[in-house]
Amino acid sequence: MADELKPAYLIAGSDRPKVDRTVTRLRNRFDPDAVEVLQAAETPGEDAVAACNVMGLFGAGTRLVVIEGVEAWKAPDAKAVAEYLKAPAPGTTLALVGGELKKDSPLAKAVAAKGELLLWDVVMKAVARWIADQFKLHQTKVEPEACRLLAELVGDDLYELAGEVDKLATWANGDEVTEADVEALVAPRADSPPWTLTDAWGARDIGGVLGAAERMLDRTPEPRARAMPKLVGSLTNHVRRARIAHRLDEQGMSPQEAAPLLGMRHPFPAQKLFGQVRNFSTEELDSAVIRLAALDRALKGGSRLPNDLELERALVEITVPARATSELGA
Repeated sequence: MADELKPAYLIAGSDRPKVDRTVTRLRNRFDPDAVEVLQAAETPGEDAVAACNVMGLFGAGTRLVVIEGVEAWKAPDAKAVAEYLKAPAPGTTLALVGGELKKDSPLAKAVAAKGELLLWDVVMKAVARWIADQFKLHQTKVEPEACRLLAELVGDDLYELAGEVDKLATWANGDEVTEADVEALVAPRADSPPWTLTDAWGARDIGGVLGAAERMLDRTPEPRARAMPKLVGSLTNHVRRARIAHRLDEQGMSPQEAAPLLGMRHPFPAQKLFGQVRNFSTEELDSAVIRLAALDRALKGGSRLPNDLELERALVEITVPARATSELGA
C-alpha cells in the first residue's frame, strides 16, 4: 500500500487472513475516532457515499469509511461508488471489504478508476503453497509434506489454517516443522474426507483407499469405535455429492456452473469431483450410497463381524468396478 492514500480501496478475496491484515494496516493509519465501519448488507452504495461526504464536511484531518461484505452489493451500488469517485470527498478514504470479487466486476471497475484494487485470492489447489507462505511470515522452515498434511487435516478454512501455522511455528521455536510434527500436534477436523481418500476412491485405487482410511483412523485422537462412523459419514456425504455431480455432468453442466449447486465455494473441487464421477456409472454410485448406509448400521451394532473387517469390505466394494465385485463374490 503506497504512502499516499487513495480515495478508495477494494480489499477482497478468499485469503481472508491477508484481507484482515491489509484492513488493519489501513486502519492503523487513521485515528481510531476517525474510522467508521458499516455493513454492506445494511448500507447500500448511496448511503456509503453519503457517509463519505458527511465526514468530508468536517474537514478535521483524514477519515476512513469501511464497508464490510461488499460482495453482496449489486450494480446500482457500484454505480453510486463510481459517481462518487469522480469527485471524492477531500481527506476521506473509502475502504470496501469483501470476499471473492473478480477484477472485471462492476465494483472493481468503479474503484480501479480512481482507487486501488487489493484482491487476495487463494486457488484451492494451492492451499499447501499458501500454508508454506504463512510459515515464511513466521520465519519458520517447513517440509512440503507437512503443508500438504496440514491442509488435509484441517481443510480449506484459512482462518483455522493460519491459527495452526501460528501454533506450530511457536512450538518449533526456530526448528523446521516436519510432517511428523503436524501428525502429532494437529487434530483432524476437515468437514470432508482427506483428499487422499477421495482421490483414491475416484481413481478406483483399492490400495490407496484402504491406506488413506487407515491413516485417517490412526491420526485421530478419538477412539477408533467413534472415529469409524465419522469417517463413513463424511465419505457418504462425498459419494452423495458425487451422485449429484454425475447427474449434472450428464445434463451438460460444467464444473464451474455446478459448484454452487454442489455447495462448493470454489470451482476446483467441483472439477475434481466431475473427474471422479466419470469413472462410475449411475448404478454404481447408487449402490455405493446404499452400501455405506449398511456399513454405518453394521458399525453401530448391526453386525457380528469386527468393525475393521466391515469397513475394509465396504471400501473395497464401493471402489472396485461392479463386474470385479461380482467376480470376487463368485
